[in-house]
Amino acid sequence: MALMIQTPPPATPLRRLATGLGALLVLAPLLSPPAAAQGLGQQLARSSAGLTGPRSQLPKDWQGLRPVAPDTVILVMPGHADSQGFGGGASGAAVALSGARPMDPAMSDELYWNLLTVEAVVRLGQARGLTIRSYDPLVRRIANGNDPRTTWSVGKAHVLAGGYALEIHYDAHGSAGVGSGLIPPISQTPSQIDESLAEEFGAFPRWFREGLGAPKRGIAILEIGKLEGPLEASLRNQATRQATLDAVAERVVRALERGLKRTGELEPSQPTIQPSIAMPPLSQPPDVVGSVPAGSNPQASSGAE
Repeated sequence: MALMIQTPPPATPLRRLATGLGALLVLAPLLSPPAAAQGLGQQLARSSAGLTGPRSQLPKDWQGLRPVAPDTVILVMPGHADSQGFGGGASGAAVALSGARPMDPAMSDELYWNLLTVEAVVRLGQARGLTIRSYDPLVRRIANGNDPRTTWSVGKAHVLAGGYALEIHYDAHGSAGVGSGLIPPISQTPSQIDESLAEEFGAFPRWFREGLGAPKRGIAILEIGKLEGPLEASLRNQATRQATLDAVAERVVRALERGLKRTGELEPSQPTIQPSIAMPPLSQPPDVVGSVPAGSNPQASSGAE
């Protein structure tokens, strides 16, 4: 009987990404799906710091010193959830450059991943004892940013009530994007949660692009990374998708935990919330963040007021 010799498949970016995780990948089919995904996600979070790609190299002109109570209610929202049809969200390199099909024809690829990332962050945060929830308007096309159903309006009300609001985004691919990092709120002093997220992912200037709509309403924006390369490939691959989402969620939740428990570690600033900036009625769609000015890359972002 002839011996069958199996030759290993050629190395790919996705296989290189999994270097050092071979034993877990072999065991994964033997584990229940949730256990396998959680274990691989934790491994990725610990060993693949470069998974989310380059960090923002823009100057950080702020410091998050405002203490935050450990029981602060955290609201996490998907960016571009209510601006589909207005250029809301990055298409990603796979669609824009390689001709891949969108993950869902009804929305940008960025929103697709924003939604799944928010779900992973909230699920993990609740399991770890955080007071955390999500909001999705479900209506995908709302032209007026001040409509009470938008993430802008709900996030602003949450912040004014004493909570912390965060929008999840993925940045545009290539030179149109900047990379991972936190854009802090403008309408109030940045907090220790903002500082902790910036330490984990990088930072954008506070008045990035002269001030985006969400930060003007007290909502922080977290760019997870450019929608390209190993990050996008591992999200699109069904075999590594959940583990990748879990790895991102692990880093986000870990940063939230540090921010909530850092009271007293840093020199405290006045914790009072500054008055919310008065905003005129918006003609532009809700927060279409990304790193490109209006009109320069309609598949990525169309600007924000």
